Amino acid sequence: MIATVSAMGMTAFLGGCGSTGSSDVTLRLVAADYGDSAANSSQKYWDSLVKEYETTHPGVKVQVSVYSWNDVDRKVKEMVDAGHAPDMAQIGAYADYAAAGKLYAASDLLSIRTQADFLSQLADAGQWSHTQYGIPFAASTRVLFYNKTLFTSAGITPPTSWDELAADARALKAKGVKYPFALPLGPEEAQAETMQWLLSGGDGGTGGTGFTDEIGTYTIDSEQNVRTFSWLKDDLVAKGLTGPVAPGKLNRAQAFAAFADGQVGMVDGHPTLIQQAEAKGVRFGMVPTPSRTGRARASMGVSDWMMAFKQNGHADQIGDFLNFVYSEKNVLDFSRDYGLLPVTTSASNAMSASDAAPDKALHPFLDQLATSELYPVGKTSWASVSAAVKQNIGQAVAPGGDPAGVLTRLQATATAADSAAGTG
Repeated sequence: MIATVSAMGMTAFLGGCGSTGSSDVTLRLVAADYGDSAANSSQKYWDSLVKEYETTHPGVKVQVSVYSWNDVDRKVKEMVDAGHAPDMAQIGAYADYAAAGKLYAASDLLSIRTQADFLSQLADAGQWSHTQYGIPFAASTRVLFYNKTLFTSAGITPPTSWDELAADARALKAKGVKYPFALPLGPEEAQAETMQWLLSGGDGGTGGTGFTDEIGTYTIDSEQNVRTFSWLKDDLVAKGLTGPVAPGKLNRAQAFAAFADGQVGMVDGHPTLIQQAEAKGVRFGMVPTPSRTGRARASMGVSDWMMAFKQNGHADQIGDFLNFVYSEKNVLDFSRDYGLLPVTTSASNAMSASDAAPDKALHPFLDQLATSELYPVGKTSWASVSAAVKQNIGQAVAPGGDPAGVLTRLQATATAADSAAGTG
């Protein structure tokens, strides 16, 4: 979600060292790439981590395959469908595999100390049928990034409401800004941009419903959500305020890169954009994402998930490796490398207490995490619903598009997926 991604889609295989004869075990992990170039691919993180682990565990080898977020969920599904599940996968959703009985419960793998260290709202979100199968790996929240230089030139201030956002976008367009407001509804992470807008679409100070209501029933085509996407289509996209690339074809990585190049006035972003913008010398600010009325409402949180498949056995070795992965040091190293939020209490407390870079810049995101609303990842239907949103939501704001029709079709997809999964 959460998350910036690499277009490299590369695969790395990391060998182990040492041997203990018949006790040798090779673990296979498929992981997502959080980098935005070959230079900072997640391969480097896993390469270093695995090397350190294998040095003290000569009987265990870990092979890591790293794919872009455009490909990683599909790759894992193909492996599982072919009967060759990896030992571990670090991807975007877990519940469908849990419901199929393919995953180890977290309690089968992790020490009590490791389990107790996860932030409670993330551990709860990792439950299917009251048992935790999804192990949170990385988290983020969203804020509105704005280019201070472009705002000063246009004589405007950061928006707090949708009306102010549209007015700022018009002023930026008048100054020749290429993307007054970047709206990435492309297939890379459209479900995140969509949920952020749905949550901010409430009236009278109430938050939007997101994808589901309070009891977990899909409400994608609610009247409120239709109004939200009608506003996006009519007040932003149709007026040329979202840039030259159609939102349905604009991926988040492209939008972030354009912001880092000084071509974007505003974009909803997660913490990794800080590093990209700073690396290019962009002067930027961050404010809470505007809502319909400008009043307080829930913000969106995203967690990506680690899971372990039972097919190959190896529960003891998987658990030992994951206990190592989730040490305070390793969680902090990953979070700092990629500008993401720690998923454990110990690492979160350490980051909150630090005023050093990059920790201090992450404090606004960290403060929102405890009260944020996550995707309905505990629903076995969520993976297919998320995929449908990624592929189709851009049509809702396209020229001639019908927001109500698109959302109604997505609702039908969600309802059918829920029915097929046997979950509410």
